[in-house]
Amino acid sequence: MKYSIHDGPGIRTTVFLKGCPLNCQWCHNPESQRFGQELLYRPDRCIGCGLCLEVCPNGAIIAKSGNLKFLRDQCQVCGACCQVCYAGVRELVGKTMSVREVLAEIEKDVVFYDESGGGVTFSGGEAVMQPVFLLEMLKECRKKEIHTAVETCGYVNLEFLQTISEYVNLFLYDLKLMDSQKHQALTGVPNERILENLSWLVKNHSRVIVRVPIIPGINDDEENVALIGEFVTSLKQGQELHLLPYHKAGVDKYQRLGRTYLLPELQSPGHERLEQIAGKLEQLGLKVKIGGGSK
Repeated sequence: MKYSIHDGPGIRTTVFLKGCPLNCQWCHNPESQRFGQELLYRPDRCIGCGLCLEVCPNGAIIAKSGNLKFLRDQCQVCGACCQVCYAGVRELVGKTMSVREVLAEIEKDVVFYDESGGGVTFSGGEAVMQPVFLLEMLKECRKKEIHTAVETCGYVNLEFLQTISEYVNLFLYDLKLMDSQKHQALTGVPNERILENLSWLVKNHSRVIVRVPIIPGINDDEENVALIGEFVTSLKQGQELHLLPYHKAGVDKYQRLGRTYLLPELQSPGHERLEQIAGKLEQLGLKVKIGGGSK
């Protein structure tokens, strides 16, 4: 994604890598959770031309009662239908690219990085889930003097985190829930590794921003907010922490991917509540910002 202003300082290019060890129920990027290519399907755009039916080699599209029906279980994600669909009904998510190819795209915007103090942010999914590729990208960006940021959920191998830390200018580190059992119930994994890795990173890297997604009814209660504040403060006085308000922008993606969104009634937190949370965290000596931008 080009011209991002929410994933680090300045104007940035955000590179999304597929694959994530977490399965957060509120995730707004479900298309990045799995490693392989997936098919986004928007049936409301279909004009019934039938071209997809003609080219599908797996019988995943059939004509029924004068309409075209998509059988997702039969789909092998070959992309043949996407190539002939000019109505945008089907779209492949995920593309295999080399380090050289991605770097070429990044370098197109160097002038914007230089003027704004921006750079490239590696996100996901979880960028560290593709370690070889990520390390090579970071090294190439260092050679080109391009500012790098890595957004991570923290549920990663500490040894590799230590390896890449010297090539990363900024870490954007997600922290969601302090209760490990609740964390596992809502994300699929416990949080001990996440807390241990954050502890090492804050103490050993010069630039780490802790980012807390505020999910109403899930992690915005007084106890969790207080525990997050106390933990982060114990690592470093004056640590920078960003509050990221939940939004519903990714809800429709679940249906397009053939999945069920588990929190359909969830709403974004109000600004007043965000200000209250920020105030409580600031009282502990943290530097708090609402939103994901950074100077």
